[in-house]
Order: sequence, then C-alpha cells, then structure tokens
Amino acid sequence: MVLHPPPHQHEQFILKSALYSRLLVLSLTITWRILASPYDSSAPLNLPCLTANHTHTHTLPQSQTLLLPKLASALENGIVWDSVYFVRIAQCGGYEYEQTYAFLPLLPISISFLSRHRAVLAFSGYLICNVAFVFAALYLYRLSMIILKDPEIALRATILFCFNPASIFYSSIYSESLYALLSFAGLYYFVKGGNNLASLFFALSGCARSNGVLNAGYLCFQTMHRAYNAMFQQKRTALALGTVIAGALRSVFVFAPFVAFQAYGYYNMCKGRLPDELRPWCKARVPLLYNYIQSHYWGVGFLKYFQLKQLPNFLLASPVLSVALYSVVYYAKSRPENFFSLGFRTSIEEKSSGVVFLSDDFYRSKKAGNVDKSSVKAKGIFV
Repeated sequence: MVLHPPPHQHEQFILKSALYSRLLVLSLTITWRILASPYDSSAPLNLPCLTANHTHTHTLPQSQTLLLPKLASALENGIVWDSVYFVRIAQCGGYEYEQTYAFLPLLPISISFLSRHRAVLAFSGYLICNVAFVFAALYLYRLSMIILKDPEIALRATILFCFNPASIFYSSIYSESLYALLSFAGLYYFVKGGNNLASLFFALSGCARSNGVLNAGYLCFQTMHRAYNAMFQQKRTALALGTVIAGALRSVFVFAPFVAFQAYGYYNMCKGRLPDELRPWCKARVPLLYNYIQSHYWGVGFLKYFQLKQLPNFLLASPVLSVALYSVVYYAKSRPENFFSLGFRTSIEEKSSGVVFLSDDFYRSKKAGNVDKSSVKAKGIFV
C-alpha cells in the first residue's frame, strides 16, 4: 500500500504536515491549559520596566487597550517558562537583569516590530516560531534529499521531525524554531557549495541560541579536508594556505554575533562600576557572562545534569537517545574506515556526492565534466 505521495509532491506534503503538526500541538496545549492548572504560575506577572522610556506602556493593563481583551488575556497566559524572558526583553527594549543575558536577542528583536504590548508580543512570538518551524521542516527535507538521496527516507525523517516528542518547544515562544530554521538552511546551502550564504545562516543561528557557534564546526571540518587535499594530494601549498585563511574567516564570522553579545553584556554589567560592585564573572580573566549565568542561576555545566533527581528526564529521553546511539554504532560497524579516519579515507566519489569537502577548483571542474574518475582513483586520492 502506498502511504506517501509521489516525490514531486513531497515538499507540498511536508508543508501541510508541518502546519497540521503545529495546529495539533497548539490545540493540545490549549486543551490541557483548560483542563489543568499550569505548573508555572509566572504568566500573570508583568512588572513595570526599569527603563523610564518604557514605563508608559504599563499605565493600564495591556489587555484592556486591545480590541479583543479575552484573546489578549489568553495569549498572555501562554507566556511561561523561558517565554517570560523573551517577551520581557522585547517589551522593555533591552536586558534589565543579569540572568536575562542567557537569552540571545534574535527572537526578542523579531517579535518586537509590531508593538511593545505584551499580548501583541505573545501573538508575534507564536506566529514567528510556528512559521519558522514549518520552513525548518522544508529545509530539513531538502537537506535530507541531498544527503540521503532517497525521497522516501527524506520524507520519513522530516515527518518524524514534525511530530517529534519535543514539539511543544517549537510551538512556544522559544528560540528552538528559529535556531532549527537557520541551522537547517545553513546546512542546506553548505552542502550545495554556498559557503558564504551558509556562514550567514550559521551566524544568525548564533544570534538565536548560543550553540549556534557549534555550526562553525562544519566549516572547520570542511577546511581541514580541503587543506589536506590541497597540501598532500595536489601539492599546492598556496591553495592550502588560502583554504585555511578562508575557513578561519568564515568561522570567525559565525562566532562574531555570540562574542559581540558577550561584549555587550560586559559593557552593561561591568563597565564603570566600582570594584566592590563587580560581579564575580566581571573579574575573570575571560569574562564570559553566558557560562556564569548558566552555572549560577540554572546549575548548567559539564556533567552537572547527571544527578539522581534527573533520572525521570533521562528515562523520558531514552527512546530518542537509544535510536541515536544505535545509529552511530551501526554506522561505525558498517563503515569503520570512514568513521575512525574522520572521513580522510573516504573515496572521491563519496566525498563529491554530498557535503562539499574538496576544493572549489575540483567542483568547478566536476561541473564542467573535466574530472576523470579513473585517474583520480589511480592517484589514490582519499581525502
């Protein structure tokens, strides 16, 4: 029995599935909020902003200033957990407290264009996050098509993403959807050979979530392989040096937004204060605000999560973790040479079939039909 549409209709099917999955999640969210009291009771809290130029927005309850006060109240009741911080930053036009610097600025900036009213910010947040998820699913499918080269498997992977166990985070006012969209888009253009455009999307992902800087790893890995090929296979030292410089510049570009945000936090929280007023992280040799906040306020750090009280969360994540671990072990056993050599022993055909690892000159020649695969094999080019 055929369960999926033909390949040329897959993208349309993906968009519909992503949209329906968001509607399902939002419906379930509303239903459970009606049936049960929320665990987080911070939604009604709406204290005046500390900055004087924004205090006028709080002279009246904001739901009373809108045409649909019941809808506004319902939207504001959905501002819980991390959403409180994102909306607060957008509402007050900046970062008021030290702990708010754990939340990067892309989402607050994105939701603040229409209005500073709390209900409108909530509506903008829900709209942007859910729309971002739909397009993230589309980019994931396109990326999977290139990597997997199988429309059916790519479709199944994307459908699993649409209905993943963590779906609620992608439909709330959280940064996960924007991050997924920017990361998938960056990877898509990366494997298509558009390194500059990929670097832009990776840098923007670092404006959404701190782990966006890890996307620079794709560029570094590619640079390592290209430089190796240029130096040891093509014997072109100048090309190898140019490859390293270009890769380094792109990686710095990806890191730049996060580093700039840390500098912004240092300037606001440390600059111009007396020594006895300085926070501990201000006095550090490398004053990294983000690490301090995560450790001090949320107890986040290397292996800190591995506690007995977190056992229920590990059990909840165990199905997905098991599948991921099985996939890694399966690939390592089936392709041990590729796995343990970090791809340096992968054949030229495999390298050129997906992710771009070799030099731009090679791919320009490949597109022009000037690459003789038999001669490449004879030269023993394994990069």
